[in-house]
Amino acid sequence: MLLPNHIAIIMDGNGRWAKLRNKPVSYGHKCGADAIQNLIEECDKIGIKYVTVYTFSTENWSRPKAEVDYLMMLLENYLHDTSGKIEKSNIRIRFIGSRDKLKKSMLRSMDRIENITKDKTGLVFVIAINYGGREEIANAAKNIAKDVKDGRLDMGKIDEDLISRYLYTSDIPDPDLIIRPSGEKRLSNFLLYQASYSEFWYSDILWPDFTINDLLIAIEDYNIRQRRYGGRTDEKTSD
Repeated sequence: MLLPNHIAIIMDGNGRWAKLRNKPVSYGHKCGADAIQNLIEECDKIGIKYVTVYTFSTENWSRPKAEVDYLMMLLENYLHDTSGKIEKSNIRIRFIGSRDKLKKSMLRSMDRIENITKDKTGLVFVIAINYGGREEIANAAKNIAKDVKDGRLDMGKIDEDLISRYLYTSDIPDPDLIIRPSGEKRLSNFLLYQASYSEFWYSDILWPDFTINDLLIAIEDYNIRQRRYGGRTDEKTSD
């Protein structure tokens, strides 16, 4: 089975999962965090090179304050609790997204973990925090404009590859497969530029119930896709 080089996941359905069990939304988020931890370890074992997860979007700040505060606490606890595991594993951790609005303590934890894992050679686990695809593109445009203004960049050199180098994912390959559970079928402002030729896999499974077996089903489906990148597979070549 051909493994995608990079899998991106929109972790959706924590709240609905909790509601079905008469539990608070915070319980769903906690179980969702456990699900991704287990999945990342399994992905590393089977040889996936990159996994990017959408943990907190720029739009999530509009949620009820209690829910936002809990999500931030959950993220901070995750960064703290996984320190020992990180040092023992071969997984590298990266963070993408705007650092604005994040607490200084969280930023210090993020920097520490990126530094601890920078030389790891296993799976690259990319965590999108305070991330929005439109914000990312706007930020890239601002930085490109500044470099042109300051004389560091020739406007005539601007092309798709150059724009990619100004994105948060400048050193990360575009996702081959984007997975979204929970029954929703949209990108929700996730990796808009990078998803141009990604394959999509949707499922009604709510995120806390998502397992490595579900991931393998998605990969099997990916394997029967014909990735044309704008070309055609029915064209005959002449000898």
